[in-house]
Amino acid sequence: MRYFRPASLADALAIRREHAVTVLAGGTDVYPAAATRRAWGDPIRTDILDISGIAALRGIAEEGDHWRIGALATWTDLIRTDLPPLLDGLKAAGRVVGGVQIQNRGTLVGNACTASPAGDGIPNLLALDAVFEVSGRAVAAADFFTGYRTTAAGPHDLVTAIRIPKRAGQGHFEKLGARRYLVISIAMAAFAVEADPAGRVHDARIAVGACAAVARRLGALEADLRGVPLAEAPGLVGAHHLADLAPIDDVRASAAYRMAAARALVADGLAALNPTSGRRAA
Repeated sequence: MRYFRPASLADALAIRREHAVTVLAGGTDVYPAAATRRAWGDPIRTDILDISGIAALRGIAEEGDHWRIGALATWTDLIRTDLPPLLDGLKAAGRVVGGVQIQNRGTLVGNACTASPAGDGIPNLLALDAVFEVSGRAVAAADFFTGYRTTAAGPHDLVTAIRIPKRAGQGHFEKLGARRYLVISIAMAAFAVEADPAGRVHDARIAVGACAAVARRLGALEADLRGVPLAEAPGLVGAHHLADLAPIDDVRASAAYRMAAARALVADGLAALNPTSGRRAA
């Protein structure tokens, strides 16, 4: 097994093009996956491309019409960065990704590239209309997640950053697990909602995770919410709005429970975004 640790992005891209490597950033997904393979007797050891020494991939910065989250930016970096209310949901997801040790090491880009249906950052990225920088090209979040643990990034690509467009509005995140922290999601919902001064929804982007092979935007609900007072929005959420979801039965929950939970989470999240509801958004 070979280990590469380049100091420049150009060198990392060249290595990625020329070798079959596993990309290593925080390692919070890579190491457990490797340990699981060893436990089941898998002898394969892939070459490693460690990008942790590339300074250009660090940090979260405001750039023109977007926020740029580098491939080495951790959940702790996100939580501690002064960001607009639109990103409150993404921050809330960061606070429930593992424990503090995982938040200190794990990266947002790594969480997205793993593309787990239960990845807490992914619904937020969809709701925020995030864009991925993939080997120099831009890929919208809606196109980046292609299936169960698969993405539009090819075997020789390197995801260098996530860009989030600047917009008005408030972000929020709701998660259901067997307990509050240190748990894989049963269902989750992410929100990016803008209301006018009268409290009517001007624009809503809502995504649900852990209820299909990939997180899903609720386009029908988003359309039905336009012009609706936020105070009335929770009561508008119907089963038909979740028709595109396809939850499964597993050890954490049944498909029917997940569907019911997703509907409740979406209604709860809309209630939390209403400043007169008594609930406070994250």
